Formats: sequence, structure tokens, C-alpha cells
Amino acid sequence: MTATTHVPADQRPARMSREEMDALKSPDVNLYIAALLAGPANVIMQMANTPVGRGVVESRVESGSLLKHPVKRTRTTLTYLAVAALGTASDRKMYREAVNSAHRQVHSNNESPVKYNAMDPKLQMWVAACLYRGWEDITRLYGRPGEVNEQAYRQGAVMGTTLQMPYEMWPATREDFQRYWDETVESITEVDPGIREYLAKLMRLRFLGPYSGRAFTWISEALTLGYLPEEFRDKLEWYPSPNQERFFDANNVVLRIASRVTPQAIQVLPFKLLIADVRWRNRTGRPLI
Repeated sequence: MTATTHVPADQRPARMSREEMDALKSPDVNLYIAALLAGPANVIMQMANTPVGRGVVESRVESGSLLKHPVKRTRTTLTYLAVAALGTASDRKMYREAVNSAHRQVHSNNESPVKYNAMDPKLQMWVAACLYRGWEDITRLYGRPGEVNEQAYRQGAVMGTTLQMPYEMWPATREDFQRYWDETVESITEVDPGIREYLAKLMRLRFLGPYSGRAFTWISEALTLGYLPEEFRDKLEWYPSPNQERFFDANNVVLRIASRVTPQAIQVLPFKLLIADVRWRNRTGRPLI
């Protein structure tokens, strides 16, 4: 991965304490259904970066494997997004500590083709950058003019600070972010074969079993490839069929209407239930992840 683009000291985000980081707000989230549908594409973007992808593929934390425990892993991932987007400073702190307990076990060994450590802030910044970029893409597809702005960009850092990324690592402006993004994407010259195989299983829902997964494979591919930026399709050499493109376009029409007519209280309800669940787990001493 390339280093973060150099930014003059007077333009960098101010150094913050963990308490101040946790008090930050994420960008306004009004497109919850679309965010869920675009989730697999975002995972592909994150894992295309080899150290991140190998960390997932080789992880010794079996309970966190999506292919082996799809329901549990989906719950924990969605809970992280809910906590980052809607949680309090206390929620973020306790969930970051829970995630860290798993991440400390995820690191390369002598047999790994690349070196990685899930606690590496640079890798966590890439994950946060993918999440923010996905939010921008969804907002442009379904949102309203003006929602993508500098304030929303600065708040996008919350996706990283809810992990271990220091706030000051976040590029100072959207222009700096675009340079970081372009350089990092360009540095991904090819996708590791083992990661590519894992992502194919994810996109084709192989974790649902030999029958139920395949029944929805075509739709999953259409949505995943539709939301996946072109540069990542090219790296993987995965492209939607004409029929899948038409399906994705029709999906966009429906979601644009749904995002405007569905009350936000209904859209946000699943995320609020996830936050209520993590608070209940914390009170009763149950594992958060």
C-alpha cells in the first residue's frame, strides 16, 4: 500500500485524544437499504488490497469467518457500521475494544505470502477509505445534491477512528483523499489468487450452502458488480452480463423512489436494533463480536 500523501502541517487534521475522536459524528446516513446491498462490493474493494485480503483469508479467528459463520460475521460487521454511524462515544469505545481483541490475533506468519497485521493503522485507514468511498458512491446514486461535502468528508474519518486509525491520518481534504485513493488503487496491480477465490465465493453466496446460495447467485452478482467500481472489476476481470446491468439499473430506480418515500425511522430501525443489541450484550457480559 502506498503511504498517505504528504500534507503540510498547517493543513493536517489536528491531533485528537481518543475521547475527542469517539465524539466525532459520521456523515448523515439516509440510505440504509442501499448501504446493505452495496456491502459485498465494499468488502471486495477492501480485500483487493493484499495485506487486508490475506488477513481475512488466513485469519485464525474461525468464529469471525464469513464462509463458516455467515450470520454471526454479518451481524458483527453491520453492528460495527451501526456503532460508527449512529453510536455514542461510549458505544464506539467498547466496540473498538471488542474488535481489537479479535484483530490482535490476525497477523501474518512465516508461511504468509505478505506481511500484515490487523492492528496496522494504515490497513485500517484503507478499510475506512473504502467505506467512505462507498458512502459517496451511494449518495451520488440515491442522495440529494450537497450531501457530499467537506463536512461530510471530515466526518468520514469516524469509520477509521472507531477502529485504531488516528484521526490525523485521515487526508486533510477530499482532494488529498482522492490522491491517496488513486495511488493506492493503482498500487494494486493484481488480486492475489487466494483472495480472488474467497471473494468469488462471497459474491456467489457459497456460504449459504450448495442450493440456497446458488438460487440467488445471479442477483448477488448483478448487485455486487453493479456497485463495484470499474477499476476493481478490471483487476478481477469480473463483469456483469447485459441482463444483470439492466437488473441493476431497475434496482436503482426502485431504490431512488424507496429512499424518498420510506420514513427514515423505518430505514434506520435495523441499525438502532443492532446498537441496542450491543448495549444489551455489554450489560449482560456477553461477547460483543
